[in-house]
Amino acid sequence: MLIALGHAFFTLSLGMGAIMAYGAYFPGHSSIGKTVMTIAALDTIIALLAGMAMFPLVFANDLTPGQGPGLMFVTLPIAFSNMSGGIFFGTLFFTLVSIAALSSSISLIEPGVAWLEKHGVKRPVSTFGLAGIAWLGGIASIHYESVFNALDYLTANVMLPLGGLLIAVFVGWLMPSDRVLDETGILHAKVFKAWRFLLRYIAPLGIIAVFLHSLGLLGWLMRH
Repeated sequence: MLIALGHAFFTLSLGMGAIMAYGAYFPGHSSIGKTVMTIAALDTIIALLAGMAMFPLVFANDLTPGQGPGLMFVTLPIAFSNMSGGIFFGTLFFTLVSIAALSSSISLIEPGVAWLEKHGVKRPVSTFGLAGIAWLGGIASIHYESVFNALDYLTANVMLPLGGLLIAVFVGWLMPSDRVLDETGILHAKVFKAWRFLLRYIAPLGIIAVFLHSLGLLGWLMRH
């Protein structure tokens, strides 16, 4: 369950700049609560459909399902090469992956660009500068597995849960209650109180558990 919660942080862009960028440009009249539930539901449905499409293909070719990049860039190309029309479907699949990566990179880089722009750096300069840093990190990840593993571990196991924890604490404890109510648009008082209670007490504990588990410290603490 803790591993699944950790993956939820990644797939829903929780604790990272993407969700912050989308929220900053969110229409004022829209309901955040309904939008959040819709995004979570659609993301889960798409993930299930992708799993039901990919894993039968992998097992049908007697391949071992890898994890993360191994599944996408090693196992799936072999599976596509062994199926009828594999060149077409493989090209289509990786084209869609490229589009998803591009759209994610735009939303991820936007908070940094906006922050630099606020401090007097022109938008084109900050955009190309941050994109260049990300590009160098990607090039280093290709040539050095240790760099890739370090970046993957730092972002997925440290930065995502830590960012989610700080956001939950900020919204639950530091933002005024009336401001939170106005931004979320939750109309029912009991629903808002229940949501705020979960945000202030339950969510931080769950995030801390995910954080400690990702660092390998939860089992050690339970044993001691």
